[in-house]
Amino acid sequence: MAITAKDVNKLRQMTGAGMMDCKKALTEADGDFDKAIEILRKKGQKVSASRADRETTEGAVFVRTSDDNSEGVMIALNCETDFVAKNEEFQKLGNDIVAAAFENKPENTEALNSLKIGDLTVQEKITELVGKIGEKIEVSEYVRVSGEAVVPYIHAGSKLGVLVALNGTNGSDVQEAGKDVGMQVAAMNPVAVDENGVDDATVQKELEIGKEQARAEGKPEQIIEKIAEGKLKKFFKDNTLLHQPFVKDNSQTVAAYLNGITKGLTVTEFKRVSIG
Repeated sequence: MAITAKDVNKLRQMTGAGMMDCKKALTEADGDFDKAIEILRKKGQKVSASRADRETTEGAVFVRTSDDNSEGVMIALNCETDFVAKNEEFQKLGNDIVAAAFENKPENTEALNSLKIGDLTVQEKITELVGKIGEKIEVSEYVRVSGEAVVPYIHAGSKLGVLVALNGTNGSDVQEAGKDVGMQVAAMNPVAVDENGVDDATVQKELEIGKEQARAEGKPEQIIEKIAEGKLKKFFKDNTLLHQPFVKDNSQTVAAYLNGITKGLTVTEFKRVSIG
């Protein structure tokens, strides 16, 4: 049957696919719109499969927080080029996915990909966009944070994001402090809030490194353990958030900065997500 420009435009409005792709799909489907949509989706699946081994080092971070700032969700949506990362459809997809994640609170990325956005799952929506754009797209990270005051921080360019939970109320001073701490996490990439959050494997590894360094320096065996413990304390100071020097004022730690805002104010949790 003859495929009219009106038919092509209708399919384009329904799917967002390009004019030529819509015309080819309608021609192959003999004008059947349902079959044409299926053809376009299969094209997306083929493109997705062909790009499976491609690196996705570009993309953007998307965040959503509750109205009362008690919880937040963040995802990293990756693609192959910065040009696609700035694409309007890519941006819309990222916002739709983070909204679905916020609403449904899936346990992990696999569960997130199975969530529905309209009639399609997140993975199907991604595959659909892959078919249109021709690049590999994937959700590489998904995190959730909850607390008395959850504050998001998105670094310039949307390539890095942080969610910080504090134990204070949602006043403007606490929100501002949360953004400052988010900037700290973005810049310094701490491994945990404090030494209590560092896993035992990391602690043991750092102790062993400290012992090996002390032996290499020719230190007496009887003081090796003490030297290693001293090096571990230095590791905690450099790599745990509350003990780090505050990036805006190196004369005080992050813990001291927060306590200066409101006595007893501290970080209860943080998550950091980045592209690349």
